[in-house]
Amino acid sequence: MKKDIHPEYHDNAKVRCACGANFETGSTEPEIEIEICSECHPFYTGTQKLIDTAGRLDRFKARMEKADQFKSQKPKKPRNKEEKWNYQLSLKC
Repeated sequence: MKKDIHPEYHDNAKVRCACGANFETGSTEPEIEIEICSECHPFYTGTQKLIDTAGRLDRFKARMEKADQFKSQKPKKPRNKEEKWNYQLSLKC
């Protein structure tokens, strides 16, 4: 194995977050500055908000209702010869 190819490992590297939180961890850098940590991240703090952007769910439900109405108005295709004959007659009238 080659010597002197691995960086120096610091057991007590100091981490500073933009929110003001400080903690220690192991790293190849002696000091680390981060923007978001587990103390200020919305997922971990429970302040995460789910937003229905521009009513997408409402628009989807409206489209599904409209499709169901269209399906109920459309005559069903025949399954056997007798229904097929009646279906063709109804289209000619």
